[in-house]
Amino acid sequence: MTFLPKWLTFLKGKEAILSNAIIAMLTIGGQQLFSFFTFSCPCHAGKNLIYGLAFLGVPALILLIVGYALNNQTWRLVTGKSSPLQEAKPNKLLQCKLICFVLCSITGRALVAPVTWLAVTLINGSYYVCAMSEFVPYYGANVTVNEQKTTLAAFPCSQLVPPELTRARDEVLLLLRYQSQVAGWLLIAVVVITVFLSYCLASCLSPLSFLHFRYWINYVHNEQELFDEAIDQHSRLYAMQHVKKFFGFVPGSEKVKAIRIPSLREWQAISGLAFLKRVDEEHYDYSLLHDWALREAATGKYLKTDEDPETRMQV
Repeated sequence: MTFLPKWLTFLKGKEAILSNAIIAMLTIGGQQLFSFFTFSCPCHAGKNLIYGLAFLGVPALILLIVGYALNNQTWRLVTGKSSPLQEAKPNKLLQCKLICFVLCSITGRALVAPVTWLAVTLINGSYYVCAMSEFVPYYGANVTVNEQKTTLAAFPCSQLVPPELTRARDEVLLLLRYQSQVAGWLLIAVVVITVFLSYCLASCLSPLSFLHFRYWINYVHNEQELFDEAIDQHSRLYAMQHVKKFFGFVPGSEKVKAIRIPSLREWQAISGLAFLKRVDEEHYDYSLLHDWALREAATGKYLKTDEDPETRMQV
């Protein structure tokens, strides 16, 4: 019975590592499916390079943007403002260091998926072979440069290669796969070394000891978890007041004595597109219902629920 708590204790504080591993595995699986169902080299001079680089770079760029967009720290950095509780003249150097640290942290998380994509595709070699096939320094006898490029561009498609060029095709493909796989492993090595050195440098420059750092990580995690729970409960209770004012009862109540009948004008007032509306320098209206509840009095018709239907309308 003590085995599970030990594992939970071991995994606590390592959510970032686990999430990065899951992202990398999903990226590998997605790349394999993507290659199997969508990739088909055109085997045409001038098109191979664009097609191969598009499959190499565009998904990596999309994954990078998604990585930035899904990180809450990105939006904190973009929308963050100086706190009024801070000193009147904040330390600009300290702020720049903090921004650089947060930006590096966000970028490191966002690079997991695109780097995994590039590494896997390079080790696989198909995209690189297609993109670079026409640029291999292979020279045929009595052929022009354009004819050579046309012939080499057809090498990724075995059905387009004449039988007498089969051996040359195999040599070219082996060379390109060698280059692609070496580049893939070099990319992995550079990333692993960079990440390791970054962690070492951060640990050396950190003012916290090892155990103090672990405590800080756990504190931040627990604070965020409790804050999210408080946000959910607070917003639910706050919204409940506005819903109660509009309908005349609290959702979930077992004994409802009367319900309010909203007027047509009130239904129109809370319908439509809701935008964040600034009320004053400190407060906002979060929805049309919120805006109505703060401006209007809860007057109108009420329907009692514990009387005879013919006599329970009240103005």
